[in-house]
Amino acid sequence: MQQSDSSSASPSPERAAVSDAIRVQILATQHWSLLATRSMTWNEMFSRASMYLTVLSAAVVSLALVAQATDFGGNFRLFALLLLPLVLVVGLGTQIRMGDARGEDVVYIIGMNLLRRAYLELAPDLEPYFITGHHDDEAGIALTYATPDARVTPSRVLSGSPVTVGIINAVVAGVLAAFIVDALGGATGLYVGAGVVCGLAYLGVFAAIPIRQFARIRRELQPRFPGEASDSHHPMNVAPDIAATD
Repeated sequence: MQQSDSSSASPSPERAAVSDAIRVQILATQHWSLLATRSMTWNEMFSRASMYLTVLSAAVVSLALVAQATDFGGNFRLFALLLLPLVLVVGLGTQIRMGDARGEDVVYIIGMNLLRRAYLELAPDLEPYFITGHHDDEAGIALTYATPDARVTPSRVLSGSPVTVGIINAVVAGVLAAFIVDALGGATGLYVGAGVVCGLAYLGVFAAIPIRQFARIRRELQPRFPGEASDSHHPMNVAPDIAATD
């Protein structure tokens, strides 16, 4: 059984002599497969963000109606304490999934860069026409993400959907903490301070997650076709969340 497996694994001379046209067709098929998978991943990220914002908007409207009906009384605080944890759970799940999708997207980018590398090995004269990366190192990944200048600035990171969802979650967590302290009879300054501290703590904790995830990707990345770009031009050294841009 093992002998038949080994014999079938070694290509015949006919299979080894594959024309360049067939090679390009195979590479293009894999390229479109990765492109479609990446598109599905980004569509899921945007769908999850839209669903969360819909839930959040409905919660805000519900709180406004209950506040008007109860004149911000005890029933309003009770309703808020029941509703806001649900909103935060949905937001937390959205943020975690978007973080996982960012890691998956990096893998797809590496695969597509390798395929572009194979294209250029077949036709090296086409290199001036490629504006995306064709190396599987950090500079190549960042070039594909941040074409054409290969730089990811803090403004692009802050305007990304995952960061926006994280900031909204921090606000919801702060408001929930303020309601809890208020329900326990805390003074105005106390529950306002509790809300601010809790929101900032949420930002600190969940900002560390993509940084650790990114550090793991950099640690495990072993490029087979590195380029010659300087480390100073690596956007990964500028911003810890290149996949946050949208």
